[in-house]
Amino acid sequence: MTSYCTKIQLIATFGMTLLGIIGYYPMILITPVAAVPVTFSPPPPPPDRGATGDRGGAASRGCGVSNKSIIALVPVYKQTLKQGQTEAVSVTKVWGFTSEEYPTFWFFVPYKKSTINSLEFVLKDESTKLSQTLYRTIVTIPEEPGIISIRLSATTPPLQVDKIYHWFFKMKIICNPQQPPEQEYVEGWVQRVNLNPKLVDSPKQATPQQRLRLYAQNGIWYDALTTLAELRLAKPEDPTLAVEWMNLLKSVDLENLAKQPLIKCCQPNAK
Repeated sequence: MTSYCTKIQLIATFGMTLLGIIGYYPMILITPVAAVPVTFSPPPPPPDRGATGDRGGAASRGCGVSNKSIIALVPVYKQTLKQGQTEAVSVTKVWGFTSEEYPTFWFFVPYKKSTINSLEFVLKDESTKLSQTLYRTIVTIPEEPGIISIRLSATTPPLQVDKIYHWFFKMKIICNPQQPPEQEYVEGWVQRVNLNPKLVDSPKQATPQQRLRLYAQNGIWYDALTTLAELRLAKPEDPTLAVEWMNLLKSVDLENLAKQPLIKCCQPNAK
């Protein structure tokens, strides 16, 4: 009798387990693509010593939010390069791809408006021995600390494919009214590239979420960041976009900025 009951229990247990397995796999198959985390695939940085820079993030002088200085939202690469036969040099490269003629740059400004004296953005062509300033603009000071964007003006020459450009974001701050303004700045590089021929038409036909993944998977940092930031500005309360924002920033070690507000500003005044 005991043996018979045991068999019945085993059969019942097996049946429940089988039903659980059958019920589980359809859930996996119908998981929406949007649930897959955004993954940025960083391309290899320029060789040698090209694209060295500083994206910021050091401790501020005491008047910034979270005790931070300005930060450029861009990937960094730590490399050790050989100098001569034996000596090695540590280099930090601040650099990313765009497919746009006039890309958008994003920066975290941790200071209150009352402590900012001026903001300036500069883009240079340093492909020749004589550095040429292509764009220089005074940027409107944001009303509050947060992440701002600066779009390259269409009045300037468009970025050329495969060329690397040097940008600077400069700020003068007044932490101590008894002292003259002090300057902080970050600098990095942007390189325009053509999309893979198989993908050229995809951004035009895709939704913004699909374009985001297309850019991220192909290492197009500036375009991926701008696409997602614009989605978040349009739908600031969307929890899915908040998670994707965290994932994208985490991929370049900037997750500490994920909860900083995106600010709709700042209008450049080219000069």
